[in-house]
Amino acid sequence: MPTTNDIGDRGEEVAASHLEENGYRILERNYHFERNEVDLVCLDPDGGGELVFVEVKARSGMDFGAPEASITEEKQESLIDVARAYLHERRFEGAPARFDVVTVMLRDGPPEVSHYENAFWMM
Repeated sequence: MPTTNDIGDRGEEVAASHLEENGYRILERNYHFERNEVDLVCLDPDGGGELVFVEVKARSGMDFGAPEASITEEKQESLIDVARAYLHERRFEGAPARFDVVTVMLRDGPPEVSHYENAFWMM
């Protein structure tokens, strides 16, 4: 039986492949700032250079609810902190950016991927 880490790693791989197939360019994986991280940092192919901070949520079932439901206000705040650090560190302050969520359901058959653009806003 796969562990939670196995499911998360597989979900991130599926999400990255999905984004790349849709023209996104992956700039960074698992970018850390202090004790927080963002799963993927990408460039949107249609966004005129818009940076996209992507949180990936993978599940193998619905026992703990829908994957997107786990993006709490606290999680959003930590992602915003990481994004601000990334923008500062890479000297992209003021660049257009957004937060997306990609959910991956890993059950029998091919993975089910949902991509939520502009899932929440920087406060």
